[in-house]
Amino acid sequence: MIVYFSGTGNSRYCAKMLADKLEDELLDTFHFIRDGIALELTSTKPWIFVAPTYSWRLPRVFEAILRSGYFSGSRDAYFVMTCAGDNGSAAPYNRALCQQIGLRYRGTLSVVMPENYTAMFSIPDPELSKKLIDASRFALGKAILSIRDGEDFPPRKAGVLDHLKSGIVNTLFYRFFVKSSPFSVSDACTSCGKCERSCPLGSISMANGRPAWGKECTHCMACINGCPVQAIEYGRASQGKRRYQCPEYRRGRFRTEAEKNPQ
Repeated sequence: MIVYFSGTGNSRYCAKMLADKLEDELLDTFHFIRDGIALELTSTKPWIFVAPTYSWRLPRVFEAILRSGYFSGSRDAYFVMTCAGDNGSAAPYNRALCQQIGLRYRGTLSVVMPENYTAMFSIPDPELSKKLIDASRFALGKAILSIRDGEDFPPRKAGVLDHLKSGIVNTLFYRFFVKSSPFSVSDACTSCGKCERSCPLGSISMANGRPAWGKECTHCMACINGCPVQAIEYGRASQGKRRYQCPEYRRGRFRTEAEKNPQ
């Protein structure tokens, strides 16, 4: 079973491709996270956990929902992490997570996708984004072969900098930078409520037709990148920058076989 979390569609795109090619079930954890529902799942096929890389680790909200879950059937677990560069030394943390939830760690694969972290970085132009998405299919293809053959993902050697990024930098990132207070909305807002519906923590509420952010935030960037009129900003950091959602996710061009042929 492919279990995933996605803010702007990169990880969802990868998860859906894996589900399609492996003819496996697909589960979005969005509502489990938002509604505080523990995962109670069973699968005869390996577990494949797909998520973006947040400060060189799994997103804490995704890690938490996995840690509190119950997984029966297969004991094998693979991790596929989308990123704009690398996932540091995420592998040891994923291995430790598997030990905590009683699964056999089979490796972590990094899949480079377009940058979506509008709160800090610039978004690539559509042409480069398309090239990155096209190139991701090669990495996913290798992952599919490994899973089908029952092999571990090839290990990636992590250096001192990788350990620092996934360790102390990750801790400092969540402590000092992951906050909702810089979010604001301009008069371009149409009160559509899409940002409220897209928040995996349910931390956005509509007040007098405009979004208001609560204290909880995981910096998934779903609200700012999904706003249809680009009315949301993250302080000055996002001003003048492109917004991004995976095109195949946004336009519905990529669908699993099950979605193409509903019963």
